[in-house]
Amino acid sequence: MEFYDVNFSYISNNDFNEEYVSVPEQSSGSLIPEGVGKAGHLYTVSHGKNEMIGLFKIETQITKGTEKFEKTGLGNNRDAKEAAETAFKYLKANGKSISGSISTVNNDYVVNYQDVKGIGMTSDLTLATLVAICSAALNKPVVSSAVILGNLSIGGTIIKVPELANILQVCLDSGAKKILLPITSASDLASVPSDLIGAFNLIFYSTAEDAVFKALGVE
Repeated sequence: MEFYDVNFSYISNNDFNEEYVSVPEQSSGSLIPEGVGKAGHLYTVSHGKNEMIGLFKIETQITKGTEKFEKTGLGNNRDAKEAAETAFKYLKANGKSISGSISTVNNDYVVNYQDVKGIGMTSDLTLATLVAICSAALNKPVVSSAVILGNLSIGGTIIKVPELANILQVCLDSGAKKILLPITSASDLASVPSDLIGAFNLIFYSTAEDAVFKALGVE
């Protein structure tokens, strides 16, 4: 993060005007569209398969069925598939504590994962998948221009965000305006430049259920 706000420029030998130059690493900020999206759609930012930080989009569809859970876009990434399965298992065990109208028994779920920047799919998908499925099941979209950060262990423990400053920079470059952040990562904000923190509306959550409620704007 030492060079996060560096701008590249050159001074013309002819008129001595300074010209700023963009680089491929800089984003247009339009990857995450403004406004409220569709129910079951959301974004997360985390480390991909090659340890680079990327943006990942999740889209969920629900149809009447018999508790089938299908994952697309993960290829042969075993860790990513297991992370998605963990989310569905958590929902089956704890869905009623989120909403009595969520049913895994009478519905089939199809969740598609997109590696927006092409860096290799992340395996930090459990919490984001849970939120996406709940959003689709309740037909309630995630709050506008938001990114879901953090993860959920198989035992239900919230996992804090590694390299928080770098993660937030990618969120900013991607166009995010709201960040859902585990409360356990609050202490790491001291390592983040203040103007980067000020670019977001930070929404803290303490449990998986709390993350779902706040992601969907439910008090």
